Amino acid sequence: MGRKRAVLVGINYPGTEGELKGCLNDVARMRRCLVDRFGFDDADIRVLADADQSTPPPTGANIRLELERLVGDAQPGDTLFFHYSGHGLQLPPETGQEDDTGYDECIVPCDTNLIKDQDFTELVRKVPDGCLFTMVSDSCHSGGLIDKTKEQIGNSTKQGKVRQRQREMRPPSSGANMCASLIGAVRGALEYIGIRLPRRGNQKQSADEAKAQAATVASRSLPLSTYIRMLKQQTGKEDVGVGSIRATLFHHFGEDATPKIKKFVKAMLTRNAKPDGDEGGDQADALGLGPAMQEEVRGVEEVYAGAAARVPPRNGVLISGCQTDENSSDLTMADGASYGALSNAIQAVLAEEKRGKVVTNRELVLRARGLLSKQGYVQKPGLYCSDEHADAAFIC
Repeated sequence: MGRKRAVLVGINYPGTEGELKGCLNDVARMRRCLVDRFGFDDADIRVLADADQSTPPPTGANIRLELERLVGDAQPGDTLFFHYSGHGLQLPPETGQEDDTGYDECIVPCDTNLIKDQDFTELVRKVPDGCLFTMVSDSCHSGGLIDKTKEQIGNSTKQGKVRQRQREMRPPSSGANMCASLIGAVRGALEYIGIRLPRRGNQKQSADEAKAQAATVASRSLPLSTYIRMLKQQTGKEDVGVGSIRATLFHHFGEDATPKIKKFVKAMLTRNAKPDGDEGGDQADALGLGPAMQEEVRGVEEVYAGAAARVPPRNGVLISGCQTDENSSDLTMADGASYGALSNAIQAVLAEEKRGKVVTNRELVLRARGLLSKQGYVQKPGLYCSDEHADAAFIC
């Protein structure tokens, strides 16, 4: 039996435009769950949380460092777990190429130093065979954060979107279908601004379901305009906008920027370099571009927003709070306690089972979906992993 190790990240962004309420509580509950239910040693759980001075700050560099340690020290038979509660962001393309039309799905560390889906994909690719990395991301746009992993439950991948478009192109059998679609769109828009409509029907509700139904809701989506203002405050630069976000991140964070950001900068420098230029040598180092020039980039297409991984990682499981085009919710109960909607649902599902009872990844996501739907939430958690791991036990 291998070691059980975890990294838990909770970010409430206190004092900023993007302030949330429930992320630190999500991490505290998950920590207790790992110890009490899954037998983790408390010493093998690393917590990064803002507003908690006893933990390292959840900066982009610190989160990546802890994850690299988690994976780098892994041995066959180990159980690896990562929980993230905080903002998610869709970053638009900035190469200027006409066919660069996707988005990078990101998580937002406390210092705005984004970590992208491709970064998680590269991380999980390092997980050794015989070892499983499970990631729960209770954030917006989190479907597909481990790129090119098979979508077991959800509709975030390109294949799912093609099927969705095909369904939308079919003529409706009655006006009821159109009405249902409009109601869904209205629900999503209202939930984004914190208004949740009750579901119709007379189903009996448990005490926990009724409590969640009465909660107030905020979105864990960070509008791009808000993120840009936070980035301006972090960097002291007032000229940040769409088209210069990635360059700003590199120039401010340098070596601590993510590999995808550094590759982007190198690709742009290489594309714009003069044939007799020296951008790749001493001049680049003098300008502080050395960390970017050390990255291997095969072409500008590699740094397109939403560029797919070449090889899917084998040993990862992603449980997302929602689909790539959806928002996850931050809820505050009537008693003042705050949690993420997915995190709260996971705890509710596990609490229904005796300790030692196995709940599979597939079962957990389906039951969490059902619970959130009963409570009136629009978000649909997703499951991304191999067929084998879909029916494996959640965590261990």
